[in-house]
Parts: sequence; structure tokens; C-alpha cells
Amino acid sequence: MKIAQIAPLAESVPPKLYGGTERVVSYLTEELVRLGHQVTLFASGDSVTRARLAACAPRAQRLDGVRDPLPQLLVMLERVLQREHEFDVLHFHTEPLAHFPLFRGLRGKTVTTLHGRLDAPELQPLFREFRDMPVVSISDAQRLPAPNMNWLATVYHGLSPDVCPFNPSPRGRYFAFLGRVSPEKGLDRAIEVARRAGARLRIAAKVDSADEAYFAGQIVPLLGGDIEFIGELSEREKPRFLGNATALLFPIDWPEPFGLAMIEAMSCGTPVLAWARGSVPEIVQDGASGFVVDSVDAAVARARSIAALDRMQVRRSFEKRFLAARMAQDYLSVYRSLGRRARTATHAA
Repeated sequence: MKIAQIAPLAESVPPKLYGGTERVVSYLTEELVRLGHQVTLFASGDSVTRARLAACAPRAQRLDGVRDPLPQLLVMLERVLQREHEFDVLHFHTEPLAHFPLFRGLRGKTVTTLHGRLDAPELQPLFREFRDMPVVSISDAQRLPAPNMNWLATVYHGLSPDVCPFNPSPRGRYFAFLGRVSPEKGLDRAIEVARRAGARLRIAAKVDSADEAYFAGQIVPLLGGDIEFIGELSEREKPRFLGNATALLFPIDWPEPFGLAMIEAMSCGTPVLAWARGSVPEIVQDGASGFVVDSVDAAVARARSIAALDRMQVRRSFEKRFLAARMAQDYLSVYRSLGRRARTATHAA
């Protein structure tokens, strides 16, 4: 099958630092290549892939200091449009959804994975207008604000089994927080849980410019003692950080569409202590791969017992549900369904 993967330009594929969507695009692309498909990756020029790379920006926009990302995105979409005849499937991962009007006439070979939250009021007119565009969700919970979209499937993210190696004997004796510093990520909750549980917390997080005031005013005063901020990690540093943790704290306060950090931790055998918001109840098997809670008091109680969970069982839960090989097969089923729909439409006409 000839497949175009169209990635965001904000980060390289895979990202050098933070970048969940670009990381997933990388895992999917490499697995499709391994399976023998002809894949072209439309992405930034500093991306690394075994697929054919169609460079649509010199470097990742965030690292290149690009102030307005839209012009490069539009140029990339034009290049995809010029080459669409080369592909059986055009798989978009880009936001904003600027390709919807451009590729509506090609929707029979187009699918879009929606990676973000869908509950913003300004998105609803877009969803109503383009409800014929084929889309994929990354959790069932993500769909709730937009039930009438043309949903083809829910496809959970997946990792290669060696990306975050299993660690049966963590040495760090700390809880981990991994992600962005922002109010909806709940870092203040994580700090409160760790302090009340008498645990050490290490925070590996990115601070966007939009969240610098929140970080300085609300988080920095809480640091010190057993609460350590270590900043943004590279891809190479992340497995050691997660693998040596007692547990990952995931105290989100928003409808998380997926939460890649949860399965990265589970791959290491590290259980997840997470709030029951968004996708969390779909990802974490309560009592097996971690605990799902709905209050700080419940989190503190679970934090004191989470080390007793079997790390091999956590890893097995990951292997059963969140491997890149499974993700690729799920997407191949989606691609084939596009072909069947197109043939049915042709015969009906």
C-alpha cells in the first residue's frame, strides 16, 4: 500500500524533546515500513525515518523559533495535494484542521487522526460543516464532544516494545511527573500527593511560554526538599527516568484524549496513579497497571500502596494493549475500509 503520513511541523518526527503526536507518527510510520508498505512522511527536514521523507520545513518549528506556523503548514498541504495521485491513503495528523476544505473532494482516500481535545466551542461549527470527513479517535472518551463526526475507529497509541525497556527493579525511590507544566496537567496536585504521602517527586516537564507565569507564580514556590524540577527530557533520557520511578503521577484536570506518558511508564513496568478524567479509565486497568482515583485523599492512600503492584503485570498489560504493531494493524484496517467505502460509492453512482 502507498501511504502518506502527514505530520505536524511543530516538532521533528520523532521529536528531539517533548512532542506526543510526532512521537506516535514516528512509531506508526516505522512499523508500516517494517511491514513492507511504501510510506512517505511529510514532516520537518530534521526528522529521521526509514520512510521517504518529504521535508516541508527546514527544522521543527518550535526549535527554529517560527512565530507563525500557518504559512509552512499551508505549503505542506499544497505539496501533499500536488502529489495525492501517488498514494492510496493520505493520513493526516495535523492541527489546526486546515486540510479539511482542501481535501474534502479526496475524502475517499483521506483519514485524519484527531490528537487533541474536541470540547472547545469554536470547534463545533467546523465539525458540523465537515462531518463527512473520515476521522479516527485516540480514545472513546475523546469523541464525546463530537458524536456526529464520521468516526471510522478508535485506535489507541502504541510503542515499540524496546522504546521504554522493562525495569523490574527501579532504584530511584521517587514518583515521576512527565509532561507539560500547565494548570490542566495538575502538577500542583502531584506535588500535594507526594508531600502528603511522604514521597520524593521528580518533575520532568516542558514549560511553554504561555505557561511561564503559572509556573513562576504557582509551581516554583512549591519546589524544594523532596520536590525536584529537572526540566524537559530528551528521548534518550526518558526511559531511565520512567523506569526507575516507583510510579507515574498523572493527576490531570482536563479531558485527556490519550496520555502517551501513561503507556511509556507502563512499558517500563512502572504503574500509573491517575485521575479519572478523559481517556484515563480506558488506558489504566485499575489495580493491575495502576490506580484510577478521583480525589487527592484517594491518591494519597493509593500512593502509599502502589509499589506493591506487580511490575511484570504492568508490562504485560502494556504488551497486550499498546504495542506499535497492534496500532499499525488497526490503522491498516482503517485504510482498507476507506478503499471499500470508495468502491461502494463508485458502484452506487
